[in-house]
Amino acid sequence: MLEQLQAVEDKYKELESLIADPSVLADIERWQSYNKEHAQLAPIVAKYRAYKSVTQQIAEDKALFDEQPDDELRHLIEEELTELNAQKEELDRELPLLLLPKDPNDARNVIMEIRGGVGGDEAALFAGDLFRMYSRYAERQGWRVELLSQNATEIGGFKEVTFLVAGAGAYSRLKYESGTHRVQRVPVTESGGRIHTSAATVAVLPEAEDVDVAIDAKDLRIDTYCASGAGGQYVNRTETAIRITHLPTGLVVQCQDEKSQLKNKEKAMKVLRARLKARAEQEQADAVAADRKHQVGSGDRSERIRTYNFPQGRVTDHRIGLTIHRIDDVLGGDLDELLAALITADQAERLKQVNE
Repeated sequence: MLEQLQAVEDKYKELESLIADPSVLADIERWQSYNKEHAQLAPIVAKYRAYKSVTQQIAEDKALFDEQPDDELRHLIEEELTELNAQKEELDRELPLLLLPKDPNDARNVIMEIRGGVGGDEAALFAGDLFRMYSRYAERQGWRVELLSQNATEIGGFKEVTFLVAGAGAYSRLKYESGTHRVQRVPVTESGGRIHTSAATVAVLPEAEDVDVAIDAKDLRIDTYCASGAGGQYVNRTETAIRITHLPTGLVVQCQDEKSQLKNKEKAMKVLRARLKARAEQEQADAVAADRKHQVGSGDRSERIRTYNFPQGRVTDHRIGLTIHRIDDVLGGDLDELLAALITADQAERLKQVNE
């Protein structure tokens, strides 16, 4: 590991020289590329230099200790060594994590799709609960939420809802939410007081940029139709709703939330690009990577990843065996404890894989 860290520091120093080179400064694209790589390595180099400094101080203190100092100096050295060893232990835990390969999508915005599953109206209501949970979590993080498309039910839920979450690191945290979420509670539509089990699926897609996915206009069939739903002078009168079919894959995206046909098309294309990007990445992963057992955040939509049990007031994440008895807080957007545990479990699994 230390050899890897030294190689990173050497590369960091080389980039520092290149960034200051007049010939590089004259080539803005080249300079930006070097500057970006330099910034990415900076956190690792800072921790490695702190590690070297602490290690050197420990060696110096031990050398002083071997000289058999008087009691007062011995006491001071012992106190400093205790503190330095604690710092070294912390750095020993952090440095391997910094060397793990980065997910190239982590810095991206997120497109989330929630669909009511088994359970009819209750599943649709639960899909609405999940949408509000993620919206409130995004608000806590200072992220922006933009509704892209929805198929709402009359009693306040969603058969499906698609929305964008825009903010620094959105995908790096929300990617663990992909999968099947299950709820156990007495539905508002249940007169006998019986507990029902319903489900909703959540898909988390990194937002694709135009350059990520090449879409040939000839591969698209674009249909317009009258928007349906409650309210609005445009509803059922003007063909503003858009349905885009990607002919090679059969993927269909539709949007009707905006009054402008152009805006609906822009939103639909944004979702289509994200789905095509996710599809291509999944095909590549299936082809080159062996399945990781007990993988955190695998994105398998048939996988039951979490249960929200209202009678017991608990939320259980089945991937890591974590139970939190604060269901109202979690559904109110307090996801920090859950996501921190999932990130830690994922890092541990990846470290194990690297070591093997």
